[in-house]
Amino acid sequence: MELVERLISVQFPQWNGLAVTPVEYDGHDNRTYRLGDELAVRLPTAAEYAPAVRKEGRWLSWLAPDLPLPVPTVVALGTPGFGYPYPWSVRTWIPGEPSDRAEIADRTEFACALAEFVRALQHCDTAGAPAAGEHSFHRGGPPAHYDTQVRECLARFADLVDVDAATTVWESALAARRRGTPVWFHGDLAAGNLLVDGGKLTAVIDFGICGVGDPACDLTPAWTVLSGPGRAAFRRIVDADAATWARARGWALWKALVTLADDDPAARERIRAQIDDILTDPVGPE
Repeated sequence: MELVERLISVQFPQWNGLAVTPVEYDGHDNRTYRLGDELAVRLPTAAEYAPAVRKEGRWLSWLAPDLPLPVPTVVALGTPGFGYPYPWSVRTWIPGEPSDRAEIADRTEFACALAEFVRALQHCDTAGAPAAGEHSFHRGGPPAHYDTQVRECLARFADLVDVDAATTVWESALAARRRGTPVWFHGDLAAGNLLVDGGKLTAVIDFGICGVGDPACDLTPAWTVLSGPGRAAFRRIVDADAATWARARGWALWKALVTLADDDPAARERIRAQIDDILTDPVGPE
């Protein structure tokens, strides 16, 4: 907190004196602090996350007017200082709890709201927008970028995962080539980036991986966040064809496997159940 206070006092003295407090549910790629009641300070934790600062500063204000849910507004861009080596940002604070820690009143309604957000994002103007690549950790591109990693994980977890079924799902994702015009994607619609207030989905945060390309990576909440009727409603609204759904399953499987590799015993059973769900969900038209 002392670092944030010093950075603010020197670079943005208009906010000097506002209380700096840690955020309870912090992320991995960034550290976030409340700044007073209406602002937040966001600092990348490593060099590979630093490009997201200017990207979000440039594009969030472009996207926000066409989206059905609030997204953060970047109000200032900070520079390295006091030994901290990366650019950083001040943005609006959006109230709410991460969806995996909040009470959701109606999960099908939640799924529909998320699907409408995804569709609206896909329809945003892409003029001059950043194409998928290293800055998006290759979300928005073909899942084949992570082929070696997936196969290494399957070999490592052969005692935990149905390797034959997982290989079939993964190879189906690789074979389901993208056809169509590139569109905006968020890239990380994880539960922690979906905020709930009053039992409803009220905001989407963390656009650090966003870009323009294949939107299949944004369909992974079908398995990582949703289930049952919610998943069916989500798919119906996003109107994904079988090939896009197959690639989405591949992205969801990749994410689950690398999360399993984090070796968190508390999460292992949850991730194993998620993988089983991914492997048994149908690909073709319902």
